Amino acid sequence: MSSQFPILKLKKNEERRIKAGHLWVFSNEVNAIETPFDGFEVGQLVDVQSHNNKSLGIAYINPVSLICARMMSRDPKYPPSQSLLVHRIKVALSLREHFFDRPYYRLVFGESDFLPGLVVDRYGDVLVVQITTAGMESMKQDIVMALEKVIKPKHMLLRNDSTAREREGLNMYQEVVLGDPADNVFLEDMGVKYHAPIQSGQKTGWYYDQRMNRQALSGLVRGARVLDVFSYIGAWGVKAAVEGATEVVCIDASAKALEHVAENAELNNVVDKMSGIQGDAFTAMKELREEREKFDLVIVDPPAFIKRKKDFKEGREAYRRLNQLAIQLLSKDGILVSGSCSHHLPRHELQQLMLRASRHLDRNMQILIQGYQGPDHPVHPAIPETEYLKAIFARVIPA
Repeated sequence: MSSQFPILKLKKNEERRIKAGHLWVFSNEVNAIETPFDGFEVGQLVDVQSHNNKSLGIAYINPVSLICARMMSRDPKYPPSQSLLVHRIKVALSLREHFFDRPYYRLVFGESDFLPGLVVDRYGDVLVVQITTAGMESMKQDIVMALEKVIKPKHMLLRNDSTAREREGLNMYQEVVLGDPADNVFLEDMGVKYHAPIQSGQKTGWYYDQRMNRQALSGLVRGARVLDVFSYIGAWGVKAAVEGATEVVCIDASAKALEHVAENAELNNVVDKMSGIQGDAFTAMKELREEREKFDLVIVDPPAFIKRKKDFKEGREAYRRLNQLAIQLLSKDGILVSGSCSHHLPRHELQQLMLRASRHLDRNMQILIQGYQGPDHPVHPAIPETEYLKAIFARVIPA
């Protein structure tokens, strides 16, 4: 039976990963002699077929990208459409509503919700949408309409300004497609109130992925002096203050972010506990060390130091230096909370870096808690890249 879509044929045996559940087709897996890339348009739907002409499903294609196609449907009879988007969003919503009784979460997490190239964060009746691939960009109107149908939000913002779009040959922009959302939106995260800047802030304005790990601060920070490095707008720091820390110092390179820390502290009536240091994290930590400052708990939750494999060596050294500085600022029996959102840094590698840093300073370390991304960032078991977040709570004591 002939396909209603152009055929993208794979080389022999290259269908095994797709059959095992993966959603990505790499350009070197394609039989470019039988189905040359110059025969496709960016964002076009294609029928992905094995070397022996069996359909594996429908994908969208970007012939100029290393990940040249991403699977959207396993059944050619049900190709991507607004109704498929509605179904997938409903399935994603049911998962979030199972875990969270308040409408503040990542609603769609790309490949893990079988919607590759689409991220949606929910702040009550405000949705912030991020499209990172050409295929999803071609479905933009259907995405907006499907979200309106399922969620019925009052406001919707497209934050299509991620650098990931450059790799797809897409321009970067922001667009309000529904209502008139303010830059600062309200959210609740594990009982703490925040305002997040959805238009001017990082990514979609907030990081829901660490929420379960931030909850682990409860019971650890009571009566403690806390340092929150790379604080952004105070997710960790304000949580620590609310949970009973006596003093919280936040470090961030952005003065605007620290203004948001102060605003979020006021929102939770912990202003008197909070202070900020604006500047480079490494420099600020060295200055605190020189001033012989000590903290009972230090949180280091940096941006991804290893965004690509080629950054591994340099990035790993940055994580080691960061953790060593953090340990130098810990009191005698302090707790280090070390985070990484770099998929390319395995959990065991982060543990080893922490251990090396502690032994270099002649300290012993005990791992107390292993943290992962929350259930609104589910892991697709066939796609290792969807498991990226680490948070390791460790006690550091004299040798």
